[in-house]
Amino acid sequence: MTRTINYGLIGCGMMGQEHLHNIALLEGTQVAAIFEPDPEMARAAQAIAPGARMVASVQDLLAVEELDCLVIASPNHLHVDQIAQIAQTRPLPLLVEKPLFTNPGDAARLAEIERSYPCPIWLAMEYRYMPPIAALITEAQDTSGGVKMLSIREHRFPFLEKVGNWNRFNRNTGGTFVEKCCHFFDLMRLILQSDPVRVSASGGQAVNHLDETYDGETPDILDHGYVIVDFASGARAMLELCMFAEGAQYQEEISVVGPKAKIEALVPGPGRFWPEHLGAPPVPQLIVSPRDPKGPVARDIPVDPRLLAAGDHNGSTFYQHQGFLALVRGERDAPDVSLTDGMWAVRMGLAAQQSLATGETVRLDR
Repeated sequence: MTRTINYGLIGCGMMGQEHLHNIALLEGTQVAAIFEPDPEMARAAQAIAPGARMVASVQDLLAVEELDCLVIASPNHLHVDQIAQIAQTRPLPLLVEKPLFTNPGDAARLAEIERSYPCPIWLAMEYRYMPPIAALITEAQDTSGGVKMLSIREHRFPFLEKVGNWNRFNRNTGGTFVEKCCHFFDLMRLILQSDPVRVSASGGQAVNHLDETYDGETPDILDHGYVIVDFASGARAMLELCMFAEGAQYQEEISVVGPKAKIEALVPGPGRFWPEHLGAPPVPQLIVSPRDPKGPVARDIPVDPRLLAAGDHNGSTFYQHQGFLALVRGERDAPDVSLTDGMWAVRMGLAAQQSLATGETVRLDR
């Protein structure tokens, strides 16, 4: 009989609760303990995982003997200190939500942790596991004949409200190109199988949050922008982000183009935001358009309704947790997304933020 794996969660706001819902779908797992300092979020988490022990600090969580692994889903700017505390107190297998860090000065600390941490650390990059994007990743190089151009478009809703409105300010998030877009920079490296060498960006705050104030401050986060990235392989990638475009049919549109074909993945946004009067939400699609002979072929890639109901990421959080659980059980040797991957995604986001601020291209190969 397979032994039950006991999880501890740090942070159970919106994303932490999605993790709880998806852990509950896995066989042979339970959430043993939760640290969530906000009373409202703690009550919501307890309702999802009634058997979990609610604790008052990270230190108290680490004192729960039965824990086998940890999930960090706290606000961005807390991740590094919490990882360091775990490393010093009780290293356990970790699943850490993106972005890994927000302060460039923390990169050296994380590099040292990566060298010395005795357990696996998996960066939570849910977009890799969205079924249409996973299908594109699988087919990208062979079907396209070698990807030369990659375009990622996300047209979506504004940032949602978070506890204490922490996500309204760059100092907490690292900036929108870090907070939101590290997913896409991770996908760029994964799909192109190369590292970036130059990053150029343009963007601003045109619509969202301009009428909000918190302790006399107006939010300073971007709500739209473009990023162009050149890679060592010679491939090029572009990101287009708009966070006041939730009326679109699809939220993410990803295309790769090579000498043989173009491949597109179309991903709808969270079903809970789709208006009932429009009928059923769009179904994810993968479209392959060969150059010769011409003839685009589209196939639907539906997602299990149970997985759609467990979160806002097109079922991906469940598939990510399947992999992490196998890692914790010793059934696989390494995480899909390493600390190095997580650091690269943030470096690219910080470079985009820097390029936006200075108007200059940022080199990452020096």
